[in-house]
Amino acid sequence: MRFRIVLRTLCLVLAMGCGFVRHAAADQLSFIRDAEIESIIRGWWTPIILAAGLDPQAVHIYLVNDPTLNSFVAGGQNLFLNTGTLLRSTSPNQIVGIMAHETGHIAGGHLSRSEQAMHNATIASIIAMAAGAAAAVAGHSGDAGAAAILGGAGVGERSFMAFSVTQEASADHAAMTFLDRAHMSARGLVEFFGILEQEELLTGQREDPYLRTHPLTRDRVNYVRDHVEHSPWSNVPDPPEWIAQHKVMKAKLDAFLSPPSQTLAHYKEGDNSVPARYARAIAYYRIPQLSKALEIIDGLIKDAPNNPYFEELKGQMLFENGRVKDAIAPYERSVALKPDSALLKIELAQVQLESEDPKQVPRALTLLNAASPFESDDSQLWRLLAIAYGRSGNMGMAALSLAEQGMADGDWNNARQEAARALKLLPPGAQRQRAQDIADDARRSRDRGD
Repeated sequence: MRFRIVLRTLCLVLAMGCGFVRHAAADQLSFIRDAEIESIIRGWWTPIILAAGLDPQAVHIYLVNDPTLNSFVAGGQNLFLNTGTLLRSTSPNQIVGIMAHETGHIAGGHLSRSEQAMHNATIASIIAMAAGAAAAVAGHSGDAGAAAILGGAGVGERSFMAFSVTQEASADHAAMTFLDRAHMSARGLVEFFGILEQEELLTGQREDPYLRTHPLTRDRVNYVRDHVEHSPWSNVPDPPEWIAQHKVMKAKLDAFLSPPSQTLAHYKEGDNSVPARYARAIAYYRIPQLSKALEIIDGLIKDAPNNPYFEELKGQMLFENGRVKDAIAPYERSVALKPDSALLKIELAQVQLESEDPKQVPRALTLLNAASPFESDDSQLWRLLAIAYGRSGNMGMAALSLAEQGMADGDWNNARQEAARALKLLPPGAQRQRAQDIADDARRSRDRGD
């Protein structure tokens, strides 16, 4: 639901930017989907994307559940950020600097073109796994739903991208240009370099994956420091709302990824700040102590009635503790407050379907169809659509939705079978043509061995 971790296993072919290929059998990848955190990160990244001349709708953010410091781009315009990088940051500007650097790789076309077809196939699988977590529910217990499916810590060590020193310098140069165009400071990137240097000095080796995939030379550090000394935008502070968002993001990540006892020790009862109360609400819901968690989240909602994510968390608490019908109202308020969030729509639709109320089925269909253009790689969205269409008696669209799910999962045989079934059930038109396209694409993908 709102904060979901997915762990999938598959064999990957990892195309490395330095020109060689590694095979990683049965890699376990852990991703996080969270509407609030993704919205925060995208809000910080958008000025850089625009400064780089890129289309904000064409770039994507994926949060890797990994405690190490790392970030990378892969498969075109896809940015991957480790949760460890977010948690270790001390300001929004540090994340901004990292994202500006990675945007330099995207804008510079540093992905190997000769390996692009293979690389894209790999990333399609990764993206499908990440998107599949959007509305997954791992049961109705808060602990299982929040952080039970961990284990992807090795993904940062099996880095997907390695750049040459020349490409790193080029990405730094581009980052400085983008930040200046956006009237943003590069000081955060210098601070992040300082964190990396300190790590290297303490350990005596390149412990963090970022250092292995992004060679940190003295020339690179000096270049960025010199830019900070001369740029007219170096002293531009982070907006106050960004600072508040950063604190909330870190509190949420910490509360969902750490043991509840650790969260409660860190965010003590006497701390009445919003991040601390938010973290304690999550910790109590995970224990689970639902009444105490609801008391805290109700207080946050009272203080900030226009915050969609507080309503979302309340809905999750109720839903995952078996109060499915009670969860509908807070989820509805969440979607009403943030109508452009596809993830929130998927969450509400899932609760509506699990309420077993026939009146909720057409409402769920409307929400899922509205979300599908923005989460087309989300396996769970298509599964829910198949359920909704099935309950509506539209078996042709149910089959087509299952075919879409097969494509999102990389299950080409299932995609072909369901597409063939849809072709028999659907009348001539756009949807029937889509079923034919899926059947053809799945056959080609299977034959290629993707």
